[in-house]
Amino acid sequence: MPESRTLPAVAEHGASRLPSVEVDSYNVELKDDEGFLGDRASKGAFSDIVENWRKALRKSGDDPFGDTPTEELSKKQFDEILVKGEPEVAGLIHGAIEEFAQELALVIRRFLKLKAWSGTERIVVGGGFRAHRVGELAIGRAGVILKADKIKVDLVPIRNDPDEAGLIGAAHLAPAWMFKAHDAIVGVDIGGTNMRAGIVNLNLKKKKDLSKAQVWKYELWRHADEADINREDAVGNLAAMLQRLIAKAEREKIQLAPFIGIGCPGFIEADGSIDRGAQNLPGNWTSSRFNLPKALHEAIPKIGDDDTAIVLHNDAVVQGLSETPFMQDVDHWAVLTIGTGLGNARFTNRHSE
Repeated sequence: MPESRTLPAVAEHGASRLPSVEVDSYNVELKDDEGFLGDRASKGAFSDIVENWRKALRKSGDDPFGDTPTEELSKKQFDEILVKGEPEVAGLIHGAIEEFAQELALVIRRFLKLKAWSGTERIVVGGGFRAHRVGELAIGRAGVILKADKIKVDLVPIRNDPDEAGLIGAAHLAPAWMFKAHDAIVGVDIGGTNMRAGIVNLNLKKKKDLSKAQVWKYELWRHADEADINREDAVGNLAAMLQRLIAKAEREKIQLAPFIGIGCPGFIEADGSIDRGAQNLPGNWTSSRFNLPKALHEAIPKIGDDDTAIVLHNDAVVQGLSETPFMQDVDHWAVLTIGTGLGNARFTNRHSE
């Protein structure tokens, strides 16, 4: 029996049955002749499209961005150009949005052909790309393309700020009754570029369905900017972030539940190990000798007077879970997270029996 089974458990890691939903599938890696389909609908894919448009203009000696490398252009800059930029520059961005939307619609068509995605009524789109107007327009345009093709699925941007949705979703990894005597939980969102940890106020007195949950404070660390960072350093930095946040909450007299919910890239095994899909994280996170919940429990054995319970699931699943209270008008829904890669998960609501 894996050693991590001895840790306080409130739910199985990577579980398919969660308190409010069944997780029908997640971390699906679709391929075609050109490679992984998800690579055609990622933040990097949008930058590649912009670069291709710029190359076409350079042939006529008229690149509106001059000598600035495409990778140094931010989505915030693109947003500003759309509002008040020169018409030709804005036209370039609009062209890139259109091309990306076509690719996103193509990828969604392929997902909808999967047996596990059959009958999907709504797809929520999150991830860092959605946080900008460029992303919102691409999502909206992809939705129009699908409807024009008579594909009956709603495509909507994730409701919460994507930086916070992955933290809020952690509250849905365990039954809400567990948190009745507490004000907040600790959430962690691990991505291919960033690690984010935060205190999530549950606000259960306002709404028992967690629809009023919101992030009180969080810390962000861009591990992708660190040279020669290894796995042990990364876990140590994450543990230090959590310890600082827990101390802040205790100073403010916030009643923290002894619970940490974590979203992490990859396919999550029941013992808390990661099977595949964590290649963008520093070091080898899929090693049989590594267990993230166990490593964090050693660093934070207690919250308050109680043993710390830790639940790990896929990051797209956890970000999608933040939408659970707002998906009660449909039975089957999904999430796509556009970031370093294309995260995905499909859910079926567990209505009260």
